[in-house]
Amino acid sequence: MSVSTGHTLSLYHLLDPQVLANPYPLYQRLRTEDPVHWDHYLHAWVVTRYSDVVHVFQRYSADRTHTPEKLERMGMQQLAPIAQVMVRQMLFLDPPQHDRVRRLAAIAFTPRRVERLRSHIQDITDALIDSASAGGEMEVMEDLANPLPAIVTAEVLGVPTRDHVKLKNWSQDFAEMLGNFQHNPDRAMRVLRTVSDMTAYFRDAVRQQATSPTEGLVNALATAEVNGDRLTEDEVVANVIVTMVGGQETTTNLIGNGLLTLLRHPREMDWLRDNPAAIPTAVEELLRYESPSQHTARLAPADMELGGRRIQQRQAVIAVMGAANRDPERFPDPDRLDLTREDNRHVAFGWAGHFCFGAPLARIEGQIAFGTLLRRFPTMRLATPEVTWRPNLGLRGLTRLPVTL
Repeated sequence: MSVSTGHTLSLYHLLDPQVLANPYPLYQRLRTEDPVHWDHYLHAWVVTRYSDVVHVFQRYSADRTHTPEKLERMGMQQLAPIAQVMVRQMLFLDPPQHDRVRRLAAIAFTPRRVERLRSHIQDITDALIDSASAGGEMEVMEDLANPLPAIVTAEVLGVPTRDHVKLKNWSQDFAEMLGNFQHNPDRAMRVLRTVSDMTAYFRDAVRQQATSPTEGLVNALATAEVNGDRLTEDEVVANVIVTMVGGQETTTNLIGNGLLTLLRHPREMDWLRDNPAAIPTAVEELLRYESPSQHTARLAPADMELGGRRIQQRQAVIAVMGAANRDPERFPDPDRLDLTREDNRHVAFGWAGHFCFGAPLARIEGQIAFGTLLRRFPTMRLATPEVTWRPNLGLRGLTRLPVTL
């Protein structure tokens, strides 16, 4: 479908399920008609060109979460427990606080350390597929895309893998808040319960490290020390939570969106099956083509100019990665799926200091999931042409993906 040129330009149109299913015509209008656009509905600037999105990542502030004190002044003190967690998460920090937390957390996600998990991730993938595929059909989201990252994330964190369903439910609740513009009182109450449960769970996990240490990020953050500096318990808990959510949602959406894209491009899917060595390159193109994370917000650190527009200090700027990754000024023929695309420096994982440090793990999980499905099921096809996208405006993913094997 296309977005009518009579519609007022706004990302708020993503609330329309038809636009959410295919947001790229809307992104194209924004990028060509008003690439640095003041969105009256969202009261924020919307940036859609690749070069401008990169500039925002490099120069604008990630410190955009209201403090508990500010929420109280706004009469929204019931949301303070959420803010108490978010203000400590590296996702919402600027240097030097961001660098301090990231340096300690990234220890668990070095490419070399993640690569050692490859064979184990393959075993988990095979087991999940074995248990789901006996009947000749598979619901990819429920059977693979949701549980695989949840199990792997539990192991990376160093918490029991038997808790992976609980972790996934928490992750989805928290992600619904991160990815949506509109305030939803019902969602807020659910997220409050989720934050309370997650905080208690991971606080217990941190305290257990003193007597029963485990391998993983919880232990790494709880015990890491750089020049005498250590994270507080609240900082450890907050950043374990954001790592848990990011580690699951990005990979779940990569697997679901990527497989849907391949199934909708059968010629390219057949080629990839015959050329498995190209899977790492193909994963980068799938990340560009249907980015798991579509947009993120920053604040102007001072009065600044961008694209000929004057942006005032502390005004919100929404960087739309999903639009930047389809910018023809950066990617030739951007709406064509090219599994051999070269010079494919997309922004699906962000940029610079806030580049997702879990990207190596997400990439490996995606590579293994696609490679295994293509190898084992050469006649795999969509069970229905209609799919439903999650009602999450920023974290793009499917609710269900039934396939016939």
